Amino acid sequence: MKRDPLKLKEQICFPMYACSREMIKKYRPHLEAIGLTYTQYIAMIVLWEAESISVKELGRELFLDSGTLTPVLKSLESKGLITRHRSSEDERVLIASITDSGMELRERAEGIPAMVCGCARLSPEERDTLRTLLNKLLGRAEEE
Repeated sequence: MKRDPLKLKEQICFPMYACSREMIKKYRPHLEAIGLTYTQYIAMIVLWEAESISVKELGRELFLDSGTLTPVLKSLESKGLITRHRSSEDERVLIASITDSGMELRERAEGIPAMVCGCARLSPEERDTLRTLLNKLLGRAEEE
């Protein structure tokens, strides 16, 4: 039997799209409790690790263009979680840096991934396999 490539159940991207939307919904109440949106949260994840990063590199890490990232960073800055400043080495480069308040927020956010992933009811091995496959797909999409 020949598969119809235009049937929704045959699409690879649709389940990823739908899962992404549903998982972000699961994050929402936990993130609201700490005053973040999902996009702000993933920006903070990068900053919790890097502490200071160019806005351009942050956009690359998150697959966000400057039109999307700039309002996110402005909001985080207005909350006192980050600062933005020009690089002393190159005035054209804008740097985002985490503040002490931003680092303190990390403690409140630490349990969120476990709470959300628990909803998915995947074994640790299934989560690892899924993450590996999604990162592989993302890497290949970047190459093109």
